[in-house]
Amino acid sequence: MNAQALHGHLDALLLAVLERGAQHGYAIIEALRARSDGRLDLPTGTVYPALRRLERAGYVASDWSTVNGRERRTYELTDAGRRALADQRSGWREFSATVGRFLDPGGAPATPR
Repeated sequence: MNAQALHGHLDALLLAVLERGAQHGYAIIEALRARSDGRLDLPTGTVYPALRRLERAGYVASDWSTVNGRERRTYELTDAGRRALADQRSGWREFSATVGRFLDPGGAPATPR
């Protein structure tokens, strides 16, 4: 699945990954890949700009740490990020239920003739 297919949903996915705890960028990419059974294999050029955007919005905070002698930026969900994730989940449920009425064969009520 490519980044364009995720348009509008990437931020929510990143916030959901960080809900489990602080992680560095590569670990976030790996978590997306693992939790999607390999379907979300996003390049760093997609994920890092989104993380910076989320940080500017106040949804994530970052800090530098040293792991195995390497400097890494670690990202963490803020309280505002938790609220944003809750809003995203609510919106997703509504969206998927509405679209499901059309795309799910058993989901659409019969239209009167």
